[in-house]
Amino acid sequence: MEALKAGNDTLFILLGAIMVLAMHAGFAFLELGTVRKKSQVNALVKILVDFAMSTIAYFFIGYAIAYGVQFFTGAEALAQKNGYELVKFFFLLTFAAAIPAIVSGGIAERARFGPQLAATFLLVGFIYPFFEGIAWNQHYGIQAWLKGAFGEEFHDFAGSIVVHAMGGWIGLVAVLMLGARRGRYSREGGIAAHPPSSIPFLALGAWILSVGWFGFNVMSAQTLERISGLVAVNSLLAMAGGIIAAFVAGRNDPGFVHNGPLAGLVAICAGSDVMHPIGALATGLVAGGLFVLLFTVTQNRWKIDDVLGVWPLHGVCGAWGGIACGIFGSKALGGLGGVALGSQVAGTLLGIVVACLGGAIVYGGLKAIVGLRLDAEQEFNGADLTIHKISATPDREASW
Repeated sequence: MEALKAGNDTLFILLGAIMVLAMHAGFAFLELGTVRKKSQVNALVKILVDFAMSTIAYFFIGYAIAYGVQFFTGAEALAQKNGYELVKFFFLLTFAAAIPAIVSGGIAERARFGPQLAATFLLVGFIYPFFEGIAWNQHYGIQAWLKGAFGEEFHDFAGSIVVHAMGGWIGLVAVLMLGARRGRYSREGGIAAHPPSSIPFLALGAWILSVGWFGFNVMSAQTLERISGLVAVNSLLAMAGGIIAAFVAGRNDPGFVHNGPLAGLVAICAGSDVMHPIGALATGLVAGGLFVLLFTVTQNRWKIDDVLGVWPLHGVCGAWGGIACGIFGSKALGGLGGVALGSQVAGTLLGIVVACLGGAIVYGGLKAIVGLRLDAEQEFNGADLTIHKISATPDREASW
């Protein structure tokens, strides 16, 4: 029976890892559809190579920092319990690799390729696992302190803060350091529209992410005996709430509508295992509205050229999810309890601080040493031709 349980748990978490791996195709197509045509190839290549770099950084450095586990032993030891520890690494790697995938959408169309790969290695190897270890592995006694101060530990079941808020706030730092795309804003206060290059590809990316998210959330149980249908239904209700709110607040704009489910799903990650479905619906509704409001404000009023809106989508909706867990996860509002609003606020703020400081160190250092963005001519020609020497849609094709 123990061997059967180990095999079942390994298969369970492996399927989760595969589903979250598929989400990276969603990140790629969401970015591809949102950027201009001259940067579509770059979006696809960047997400794929970033994932490979994340794998190396997390395997050799990040996983050991977060969990104290390293793989410098014989294969026989690694294969114990059907290789569960290896597959757990694979699953958590797909979470870690979401950080550069999130950042990628904010800095699209003007970031140099090499410095971004270096940033990926540093973020996934050091910055992300530092906070991951605090939230999910009891590092530095912070969880114990929060429990003593507020009665419960900081709760983030599937990464509203650990993954999404971290990625969104790091992305904001990177966007601010890069500056806006040339021609996006004029000195006279004008705003040049850069509409999405492909709504169908944008929608495809959103759909892939939404489907894969049920692996992201449900498989965060990590063993079969801990699986909960509550997580699945709460994710579904939050997704629906995000769609409806973005549809209404965004006045049926397809870009907002297709980011609506993502806003709801980002927010529900933290409390999906403790909320009542009605609380999950409310969480998603607020998240969808927050995304539309803050995307519009950042782009048009604050003139922050966050191309995919990664700060409002992941940074703000992720932070809202961490706090919402402390509200709707309480027994008073129909939740399962075991959460405290004070711990949720403190843990959320800590995640934001780590993200901003880590992002400033990584991107500030790279900017000072090698520079972050393409020059004016390279950006005018587009990242596809400048970096990859090919465009997504050649002007002429061979007829033979």
